Amino acid sequence: MKVKKFAAIDIGSNAMRVLIANVIEKGDEVLFQKNSLVRSPVRLGEDSFTLGEISSESLKRFVKTMKAFKLLMNVHDVTYYKAYATSALREANNSTHVIKTIEKKTGIKVEIIDGSKEAEIISNTKMAEFIDMQKTFLFVDVGGGSTEFTFINEGKRVTSKSFKIGTVRLINNLVDNRVWDAIKEWIKKNSENYDKITLMGSGGNINKLFKLSNIKEGKPLSKINLGLIHKELEALTYEERILKFELNPDRADVIVPAARIYLMALEWSGGHKIYVPKFGLSDGMIKYMYKNLKKKV
Repeated sequence: MKVKKFAAIDIGSNAMRVLIANVIEKGDEVLFQKNSLVRSPVRLGEDSFTLGEISSESLKRFVKTMKAFKLLMNVHDVTYYKAYATSALREANNSTHVIKTIEKKTGIKVEIIDGSKEAEIISNTKMAEFIDMQKTFLFVDVGGGSTEFTFINEGKRVTSKSFKIGTVRLINNLVDNRVWDAIKEWIKKNSENYDKITLMGSGGNINKLFKLSNIKEGKPLSKINLGLIHKELEALTYEERILKFELNPDRADVIVPAARIYLMALEWSGGHKIYVPKFGLSDGMIKYMYKNLKKKV
């Protein structure tokens, strides 16, 4: 039996995460085991989407976070790692300077990926374990700067698309109706061929919404329940959400627009429930790294 440590650094628009996983090889079997997950509330999207670039203050916090992540990887004796950045860095005018600074000060190489690669990597997760091969799913991954939608039929990815709509953009009023209309049109068009569609959600917000619903893990969250939670959260002030539901300050503002995106996706696809398996980009990155390493051998 061989055990290797892999690390996936996900540099999102609302936060940064490092996932450290054990990759256990025993004969032809491979087991992916979560070891440690650390989240840093550095919101790059706030700068990128409003100022057009990453501010010097945010860059300082970015450097501090990457230094901390590197120390953590060293403590865990990580063998392989990847650091992927999504829409906040994709759209920042000074992204080249930011990436060079991070590498110079921390030694960590950051790769900026587009929305389609993001969707592809997420589909490398344990999704198959949650998918009924007879059903059609719409997989929705809501981020701070973009949302990825993927149609899965009989266990296979049919089509996917990334839209510039995310929680950080929405709280800063940076999404106009044309984006909502484009999503509606795309979902409705791709839903036409299927009688029944079930949603699957990914991201920190849907995990928190699911937790607030008190539904048993593995069971779906109904459209009605999600609507009630959204209504209750929306009626509260930012401070009240933190106190009543014990939400992190960097979650309390973005959770409401996230719920809205999932509710719209349910409505436009004709879905009535959403499954919330706990995986995201960083989980997919671990498998993606392993697959690519195996190809090279």
